[in-house]
Amino acid sequence: MFAMSVFDLIDRQRAHGSDRKTRALACLSVVWLTMVIAAMTVLTNYGSSPGPVGDVERIWPAESEITRKSGKLSLLLFAHPKCPCTRATMVELAIVMRHCREQIDCHVLFMRPSSMPADWAQTDIWNSASEIPGVNVAVDVDGKEAKRFGAATSGAVVLYDQGGQLLFHGGITASRGHSGSNLARDSVIALARNERPSLSEAQVFGCELFGKCPTVATNRVRSR
Repeated sequence: MFAMSVFDLIDRQRAHGSDRKTRALACLSVVWLTMVIAAMTVLTNYGSSPGPVGDVERIWPAESEITRKSGKLSLLLFAHPKCPCTRATMVELAIVMRHCREQIDCHVLFMRPSSMPADWAQTDIWNSASEIPGVNVAVDVDGKEAKRFGAATSGAVVLYDQGGQLLFHGGITASRGHSGSNLARDSVIALARNERPSLSEAQVFGCELFGKCPTVATNRVRSR
């Protein structure tokens, strides 16, 4: 009887210990699942959150140092060279230029603080823009041109007609870092073809032009 009581006690302690382990594992599983859901929510919200919009000029600013080409629409894209979201914007710009190279004079202006070295802006995003046929790539020191046109977020596009009137402003991606068909990009193409666009303005998904980007683009300069 005594031996059986001892064995019963041992079994109960083992069962009790097993229950505690089970409860501990269950608690850890709940904590892990909660963290995963929270992280996914943060990423989803970030991906769908647009950047700030500046006071966009409705008429081509006279003080701009960019020369407009006669008979063509003028498209300017303002970019932060360290913004990872802007890689997707370059994919969309390549599609625009593939359809409308003859109608659009395109300039991509990379913001560079005057305190940074000359090659600071020459990242893989710079390379991507340089490889698009018909695109003129240049440095915008201290974002002077961006400020003149009212751009505040990397990936901001402004499109002006032959007379210098604003036709479109905004981003050409549907969310941060995601390329794919979207109304903003299609509207730019429609305007270049003298068709009715779905949009005349759109949200811009990217880092702030005059802020610090969360992820640094890689420096990978290649000669054209």
